Formats: sequence, C-alpha cells, structure tokens
Amino acid sequence: MTKKKIQILLVDDHMVVRIGLRSLLETQPDIAVVAEAASGEAALEAFTKYKPDVTLMDLRMPGLGGVETIELIHRQFPAAKFLVLTTFDNDEDVYRALEAGASGYLLKNTESPALLEAIRAVHAGTYHLPGHLAARLAQRRAAPDLSRRELEVLQHIVKGESNKEIGN
Repeated sequence: MTKKKIQILLVDDHMVVRIGLRSLLETQPDIAVVAEAASGEAALEAFTKYKPDVTLMDLRMPGLGGVETIELIHRQFPAAKFLVLTTFDNDEDVYRALEAGASGYLLKNTESPALLEAIRAVHAGTYHLPGHLAARLAQRRAAPDLSRRELEVLQHIVKGESNKEIGN
C-alpha cells in the first residue's frame, strides 16, 4: 500500500518563488504540488478545484491578500490548513494570519529542512511557528485588550482626526 502524498497549493505572486518552491518540494517523496496561484483570487479557484492538504500562502499580493484569502477559504472549508510563507514578520501580520486560520508562519529566508518540517507539522494538525515569532505572539496575547472606548479613539486617529476633533 502506497502512502498518500501531502498535496500542496503554492500561492505567491512571484513566479520565481513558486518555481523555487516547486523544485524543492518535488524532491520529497511524500509531497506533491497539485496547483499554483499568483493571486488570492486564483487561490480561491485552485483551492476549490484541488482541495489541497496544505496551502503555502504569501501575505502581500496584488488584489486579494493572503489573510483575506485564508479567511474566505476557511469559511467554506473549515478544515483547510495554511502555512504562511512571507517576508513580513511584524507582530500584526503574524497575529492576523493566525486569527484568519493559518496553522503556521515562516519567513522566506527559512532553510529548506525547516520549511519541510513545517509543512509536515501543519499537515499533521499541529501549529508551527519559529521560536522568536512564538515568543512575540505570546507576549502580545498576554497584553490586555483595548477597551471599547480605546478602540473608538484609535479609529478616529486612523481617520486622521485631531485631538480636538476626537475629544468632541
């Protein structure tokens, strides 16, 4: 009896990244790339068609971004598994990706063995975060949430309102 390969969907707007990932992944006897997508919109179509075991998702793409794509797919397919692979490691990106439904988060400068380990871990149903990102995320989760009033004030600040306008 042959073991089923882990089916992968690659989502990245840079063709050279997808080519490199495909080349790496296809050297593995237990992994098969079933589809590629260069945008969030194309990822939605590819996911619906192929229903991969794990989706490697970039965050920043023209049009529909990675977080939004994860959210949309997760609504329709709650068991979908995502591993974010990006160049952005700020706390908000990590937090938003995990909140959207990602099970792992890696930077594109990750060494090949660590990437392969992460794919297998996410496929197995576990979360996978590098130690430094996990520590920062834990620190953020331990911080108290903002009150409704604090969030309201922040919304006014984002709109560019002055202190006087916010006070009114």
